[in-house]
Formats: sequence, C-alpha cells, structure tokens
Amino acid sequence: MRREVLYVLTIAVGLLISAKYAQWPVDIWCIGVFSYLFWNTDRKERIEMIAVLAFATPMELFFSEVWLIYEYQRGFMPLFVPVGHYFLFDLGRRVAQRIPERAPMPLVLLLVPLVVYGAVKGTDTSAVLLILLTLGFTQWGPEPRLYASMVWLALFMELWGTFLGNWAWAANVPWTGLTAWNPPLLVGAFYCFGDLLVNLSVAKFEGQPMVEVNHDVLG
Repeated sequence: MRREVLYVLTIAVGLLISAKYAQWPVDIWCIGVFSYLFWNTDRKERIEMIAVLAFATPMELFFSEVWLIYEYQRGFMPLFVPVGHYFLFDLGRRVAQRIPERAPMPLVLLLVPLVVYGAVKGTDTSAVLLILLTLGFTQWGPEPRLYASMVWLALFMELWGTFLGNWAWAANVPWTGLTAWNPPLLVGAFYCFGDLLVNLSVAKFEGQPMVEVNHDVLG
C-alpha cells in the first residue's frame, strides 16, 4: 500500500473510530504503524520521526492543557496524536512533490477572502495573524510547496476531526483577545512552523545545509 493511502485512511478512519467508538484501538494502530515505519526506514527519516514527536508532544500538551485553545473529546491528548502529526507531515511533503513551483503562493492566497470574512464578522480574527505567518513561510521559507500543502491538509484534517467531535477549538483564544472558528481557518500555520523545526533538526544531525536537506526530502 502506498504511504499516502495508508496515511489518509489511518487519519480519516482512525478519527471516526476514536470519536464514535473507542480511542484505544486507534492508539494501538497508529503507534504500531509508526513503529513499523521507524524500523524499516533510513537514519534521516528516523531523525525526522523523533523530531516530530519531540516537538509535537509538548506543543500539544501546552496548547490543550495550559493555553486551552482547544479541548479533546475525552479531556486529555490521545496517544495517537503525536504520531499522527508525523503521518500528516510525511503526507504533506509527498503531496508537495506534485505542486508546481509557482503554485504555493496562489494556493495560500485562495484563503484570503475567508480571512477577510472572519475578520469583518469578528468570528475568526486570529486568521489575520495566521495568514501573515503563512504568507511569510511561503514567501521566505525554504520549502514553500511543503507549507502550501500543509495549510490545506491540516485544514481538511481539522474539519474532519472537529466535525466528528474529536476535539473542539475555543471561540475566544485565551490571553489574546482574538477569536477563532472551530477549527481556525489558518491552523496550518502551526504545522508550517513545526515543519521548519523538523527540517532544522535534520540539518543539525545530518550536518547538511537546509537547502540540501529539503532537496533530499522533496526531490
């Protein structure tokens, strides 16, 4: 089975099973898939996988347990969430390979009308800041195709997860005075930042410049 299909089915079906039936089978499946991939890949991808867990786990706990910008269905972060971040990251870079070089910025700009609508209505004012971050990543970051793919993939995943009730975002973002939709339109900005951290980690441990690491990743 192609990894892209494995990831999409795991995320889509896993969120459905967790929301409607039980979480533990999804935890076991996702950790099992992650472990299988880890032990059957090269050193570089293992570094990426560890880096994703190292960044995603504390960030998830901070966002949900300290900042309280969203709340999980059963109160605490499911075990499948950190490894699920890697599935989405790897899916994003595989999709990025199929994005034309000139397409990333137009793909992000497609969201601007919705950003303006949310800002005018006052229902998602956080999107104004997040679109600026996303545009910055896309314009000056090392992998604009990856960021563009993650913005849309993260949005699709968040729409599915919130629709099923796996988690819910706060309408008023604590500490900021900002508002957000459930899910926020530009939640992918967080994933762009995470992708950058992962690639920096690979560059550090592999002793390569960022441009070479990303060339190896995206082809």
